[in-house]
Amino acid sequence: MQTREILRIKGGGALYTVTAGATLAEAVGVLVDHDIGSLVVMERGALVGMLTFSQVLRVIKQSGAAGLESSVAAVMEGQPLSVGPDLDMDGLQRLMLERRARYVPVLEGSTLIGVLSFRDVARALLEEREFENQMLKGYIRNWPEE
Repeated sequence: MQTREILRIKGGGALYTVTAGATLAEAVGVLVDHDIGSLVVMERGALVGMLTFSQVLRVIKQSGAAGLESSVAAVMEGQPLSVGPDLDMDGLQRLMLERRARYVPVLEGSTLIGVLSFRDVARALLEEREFENQMLKGYIRNWPEE
């Protein structure tokens, strides 16, 4: 299974982004309103970073509520891990584990086509195994008798 298929299983084509100049308070508003854990940071149509809810919480822990006035650029991960639509699931899982990335933008060329979370990957893996299990059970049920 490739990343493009995982995006299809995930469904819901909405992509939520923020600019590097936005405040963390603005970013938190988007995160909460859409019940998501990360935002892709875009400038002039190009991926420039990722902002996760845990990064925001870290700032609040260090600076209190005043930290919410910080810019996204000051907190985001610049040059985040991103993948193409043809990467297989094993490669995606390996990269996410090695880089400790919970969220990964999927780019086709320089165009953002989706964001995958570790949860999305786990759901796709579960669906793939359930399908294989059904196929094997069907094969066994229809085993030719000699």
